[in-house]
Amino acid sequence: MRTIILSIGDELILGQVADTNAGWLGARLAECGVMTAWRQTVPDDRAAIAAALRGAADAAELIIATGGLGPTPDDLTRDALADVLGAPLEIHPPALAKLEQFFRARGWDMPAGNLAQAMLPRGAESLENPAGTAPGIHARLGQAEIYVVPGVPSEMRAMFHLHLAPRLRAQAGRVILTAQLDTFGVGESLVAEMLGGLMRRDRNPLVGTTVGNGIVSVRVRADFPDAAAARAALDRTVREARQCLGAAVFGDGSVSLAEQVGALLRQCRRRLATAESCTGGLLGKMLTDAPWASDFYLGGWVVYDNALKSSQLDVPPALLQRAGAVSEAAARCMAEGAVQRAGADFALAVTGIAGPGGGAPDKPAGTVWIALAERAGTGVVVRAERRMLGGDRAAVRDRAAKAALNILRLRLLEMSAPP
Repeated sequence: MRTIILSIGDELILGQVADTNAGWLGARLAECGVMTAWRQTVPDDRAAIAAALRGAADAAELIIATGGLGPTPDDLTRDALADVLGAPLEIHPPALAKLEQFFRARGWDMPAGNLAQAMLPRGAESLENPAGTAPGIHARLGQAEIYVVPGVPSEMRAMFHLHLAPRLRAQAGRVILTAQLDTFGVGESLVAEMLGGLMRRDRNPLVGTTVGNGIVSVRVRADFPDAAAARAALDRTVREARQCLGAAVFGDGSVSLAEQVGALLRQCRRRLATAESCTGGLLGKMLTDAPWASDFYLGGWVVYDNALKSSQLDVPPALLQRAGAVSEAAARCMAEGAVQRAGADFALAVTGIAGPGGGAPDKPAGTVWIALAERAGTGVVVRAERRMLGGDRAAVRDRAAKAALNILRLRLLEMSAPP
């Protein structure tokens, strides 16, 4: 069933509001066995909405349009739908009765503009809105079934589950299952190389990659006539992908990198402290966003100024003067100071130049040193790594914190691996 999603609203065109509806609908449609062919954003313009509906009806069997069903003059979807259907708008008495009851129950007079919400093109079906005042509309145009629902996410979702999902599951005749593997520390091109033949475009399940905030996600989609075949193929492909990617995989889309690190720390019964300069507490925030953080995270220091690096973490002033705050030596001292002062099993230290200023030819913006200190018997073992990170200030800080988490994650995996 070829499907097109139309998202209607000037606020979406202008980027004032993120279009979360289309992404949510795409995922729910797949669960119903329906693949979305494409998505289109349309302004609050009657002619533009009508043109989009006509074009979609020529290309698809199912159209879902969100937005433009409110009571204000810029809510023009019902008018545009009436135009393409060649049918006049008429009052739908049950919808009007529900609207009047809504306002009467609150002791309000119904504004004249709300009358439009009780109108639909002659011959169309009104769809009850269990979460708001604007009914949806179901109509047919040529080969295409058209469903128009409000743009308010809570209303759209309630109406999808009430009206669309049961009908679509009965019509689809196929099962689409998806899975995700999240990786960190390996670039997208290398992930593709590691996956090899799994990424051929002529295979089912289909495997693809996306990148967001430094995380490369591998997405797997199985499309089969029945659920058993889809599940078996999906699970097999996910296992194969995991084997190809090894330790680069940290999750399945349901956990963050920090949550996975926290789970490993709890499993190993170890506790962590942090020492941060350029990340300014972001590493600590990521860790405390994770559930059960108090089980594995002791706390940390944000030592932006060199004087605090010395007074709080025992970094020698002479070292800072000689090597600089952004150096392997400084990162090592910060990590060792944190693990000793906190009485932790591990400490992560991050120091760098987030930019856009502050760099030098030998230390450009994006230079970051990360150190991991680990208690070993009566002593402390420290290892340090340099990262050259691209992007703006926010991106450098985000990648630096995640890189630190990943260094610890890989060490914890080493510890838990069989000898």
